[in-house]
Amino acid sequence: MKTTEFNRRRFLGLAGSTLAVTGFPAIVRGEDASRQVLKIGLIGCGGRGTGAASQALSADPDVKLWAMGDAFAPAITSSLQQLASFGGKVEVPEERRFAGLDAFKAVLESGVDVVLLASPPGFRPQHLRAAVEAGKHVFAEKPMAVDVAGVKSVLESAKLAKEKNVAIQHGFCWRFAPGVREAYGKITSGELGRVVSLYGTYLGSPPKPLQPGMTKPDGIGDVEWQVAWWNNFEWLSGGPLLEQAIHTVDKVAWAMGDVAPVAAVASGGRAMRKDIGNVYDHYNVAYEYPGGVFCQVGERQYPGLHGEVIDRIFCENGTVICPGSPMVLGPDGKKRQWMYRAKPGTQQNMYQVCHNEFFAALRKGEIINTGEYMANSTMLAILGREAAHTGQRITWKQLWEADQDQAPDSLAFPDSFPIAPVPVPGTYKLA
Repeated sequence: MKTTEFNRRRFLGLAGSTLAVTGFPAIVRGEDASRQVLKIGLIGCGGRGTGAASQALSADPDVKLWAMGDAFAPAITSSLQQLASFGGKVEVPEERRFAGLDAFKAVLESGVDVVLLASPPGFRPQHLRAAVEAGKHVFAEKPMAVDVAGVKSVLESAKLAKEKNVAIQHGFCWRFAPGVREAYGKITSGELGRVVSLYGTYLGSPPKPLQPGMTKPDGIGDVEWQVAWWNNFEWLSGGPLLEQAIHTVDKVAWAMGDVAPVAAVASGGRAMRKDIGNVYDHYNVAYEYPGGVFCQVGERQYPGLHGEVIDRIFCENGTVICPGSPMVLGPDGKKRQWMYRAKPGTQQNMYQVCHNEFFAALRKGEIINTGEYMANSTMLAILGREAAHTGQRITWKQLWEADQDQAPDSLAFPDSFPIAPVPVPGTYKLA
């Protein structure tokens, strides 16, 4: 595999540059947006990428899936089989199917208008920057990065997108769930008074875990093997607090009005995992906010145990419980004051609502840009992770001043890339 010339670091500070506007999608140049066929490119053809493609194809009658790219060719074939029901809306011949670590560049050069970024999040800053520079509208799955350098790059890309009139839509899906939106609206509007505390859980099973004793097969490089099992390596996934439980972390940010936290104190470790990967299997994080408010997140990836994904937001005038059946309990935590009732005929699938709103905005010529808030929610998850890994109280200011960069952007499949050691509190340091 060829290496890529893109590097996250070289882009930092370039947002103020003067840039040509050639290559903008026609939909933002005043042409007949209501009739134009939008060509979609999918970068990352796994389960979430295939789901995003399905939702994009369902969101608008005049779209086509035009090009696909993935590190591994079989993922493209599998994704196409799952999308076969869309018939003529899928128009991806062999010459527009690209495999390898540089596949994203070929997708961007294939004539697409909109790209869906769903590769492992370690690649997200690089792919986002390339898409914005190419003038493509972007849907980007969560999280936006796995380290501090990546988050800073995403912020620069978001600024650049504003200059180029390019849209960035996010994949923090619970912000599109109608019932959850309505419940959180009661918090952010002040209807329930000040948030006193919050406890959110994301207790589930590990996705695609390595098994004890598994090692890299002969004949392939370190990078290829790790990308194939990306959930198990922090430089690719960010670890479970970012890759999975970031939904709960994002809802902490949402409940607190997306203001900056003060600091985080956390614990975590590997209790059940015995594989050679380097991600933790549980975290408990206490986020400190201005005014003495503490928001706690409990995350766990243990198979076969109690599982739940529940937010409990305690406010002065009531307690919000969601997402399952969003409701508000009275100040005593007992009597139900409100419960979400879906309006007949309205879309309730949060993933679909996300894409419906994205494409509807594009048709109206409205440019969504959620890059800054996406970066901040990602950084909030990194804050919790780093507090657990170091065993220290890490402030928001300290994190932004860090120089953490977990991997070069020029890796190729055959490369040697040793697995980083599992972080040990008291030994591990925030770079």
